[in-house]
Amino acid sequence: MDKQSTVVFRNVGQLYFPQTRVECHYSLTSDHQWSNNDWIGIFEMGWSSVKQYYTYTWALVPEGYTEGTSVNCCAVFHACYLPRPSAMEYQFVYVDKMGEVCARSRPFTFCAPKPLEELETLKEERDEEDGEEELLLVVPRAQLLQSRLEECFKKQVDLQQALNVAKKETENERENSKKARMEWEREREAMKEEISELRDNLRHNYDLLKKMEGKHKDVKYSQENLTFELSKLMADKAESQQQIKDLEDDIKVLTDREKEGNMELERLKERVKKMSNQMKHDEEKRKTLQVENEAALEEVRGLQERLDASENLTESLRRELRELGTRQAHTRTELHQARLQVAQLTLQLSEENLVLREERANWALEREAYKHAAETDKKKLQELSGEVQRKEDWLQEERMEREKLEVELGRERDCSRVLLGEAKRELQELKAGLRRAQTEREEQQLEKQDLVSYICQLEKGLGIEPETKTKVEVPTSVSPDPSSEDDEDVSSTSPGSVCSPLFLSTHQERADRAETHARSDEDTPASDAQDEKRQQCEKQLNVPELINPVLSELADSPMW
Repeated sequence: MDKQSTVVFRNVGQLYFPQTRVECHYSLTSDHQWSNNDWIGIFEMGWSSVKQYYTYTWALVPEGYTEGTSVNCCAVFHACYLPRPSAMEYQFVYVDKMGEVCARSRPFTFCAPKPLEELETLKEERDEEDGEEELLLVVPRAQLLQSRLEECFKKQVDLQQALNVAKKETENERENSKKARMEWEREREAMKEEISELRDNLRHNYDLLKKMEGKHKDVKYSQENLTFELSKLMADKAESQQQIKDLEDDIKVLTDREKEGNMELERLKERVKKMSNQMKHDEEKRKTLQVENEAALEEVRGLQERLDASENLTESLRRELRELGTRQAHTRTELHQARLQVAQLTLQLSEENLVLREERANWALEREAYKHAAETDKKKLQELSGEVQRKEDWLQEERMEREKLEVELGRERDCSRVLLGEAKRELQELKAGLRRAQTEREEQQLEKQDLVSYICQLEKGLGIEPETKTKVEVPTSVSPDPSSEDDEDVSSTSPGSVCSPLFLSTHQERADRAETHARSDEDTPASDAQDEKRQQCEKQLNVPELINPVLSELADSPMW
């Protein structure tokens, strides 16, 4: 059974010359299953068996042939194997490996060319040293036509191959363009996702910066409160220092008075020395407190400078955020431009295949440029995100430092409060000591007045001369004004009342009161000084030796 549909003969002539080779052109369809054992034979018309061929050649296919595709092929029969010229008709027959006939051509004959009618002359020019020469060649028309036909066939085969190559290239270009378009769309979607993520990150960072600004405002408010409290503490310190100065002035006045009053009492001088030493120690403590306060002020100034620096840094962060906004707008414009260029590229892809060849290089360059721009944008965005992260870390460190400084300020505030409390306690103790000293001095003055009045009465009663008065009145002149008033009162009393039992009872009550006061203040050195003073006065005046004769005389007197 013939398979004429799978193989088709093309360009089969009616006449062939046996002196030249014969080319058989045929086409294999996609349904044909080619093998190396397929062959083409020249058969006489009316043949009945495949073995009745005159000559044959193997059916060859071009390189790169794949089964299931249509292809054009050519088989060559050399002149030595061709039949002689005659009126017998022949035809080409394609036989496959199974011995079945796949195609038959139309009939043709082999004839010899006529000698005169079918001859043609050709001119051929040759360049020689002497000059140009023209040669006339007589060639049969059939041979000339056969050569031209072969040249046309060769050109046709070359053109067919070139066309096949062009088709393959166009198909490859289409596939590559589709793949590139898919890759570009994937990259575009990835870039959109990255841009959305970066926008979310920028919004998150913007919200964090807003929160940081709110916290910074809170820190500023707390700092203002701390500065206000520090100013209050400084004012309290200044007031305490002023009070200390006033107390020092009072202490100086009191020390002067004590120096004037303690010319006679050596023990009081020692106590005054001790009090002065204590005051010096207190002054040293105050000086140390002043130094510590100055150091605290310097630390507060350093904290203020740090806060100013942090404010400057926040302003710089705001500027950087504005720059980020401008950059984001620039990237949006670039994306819009990229979209427009993508639309242009899609329009260019819809053009002819030849135009695609020419624009392929430009499109590849543009794609590389877009990739480079996208990479640069990615790098910029990564750098910006890194800078934002660094700023956040730096702000966290600043926050930690501020918290530490706040803790230190709280500690310093507590320490300053404790120191101020201790200073106030010391001041209260000093005031209490000064009040005690004043009370002791008043008691000493009262005792002095009593002793002076008692001595004056004794002198009046004994009739001693005024020289003794001057000796006794010398220490009283040192005492303050109340003693002089008491002396005037005593001098105004009558001499008869000196030895009265009322005077003795009052003197005894005052002595008992002094003894009870001395017992209550046994720990204080003032009582010892008073006892020693009394002993010295009694030793100087020899009161019992003077009182005994006076009492004996008064006993004999009529007053009793």
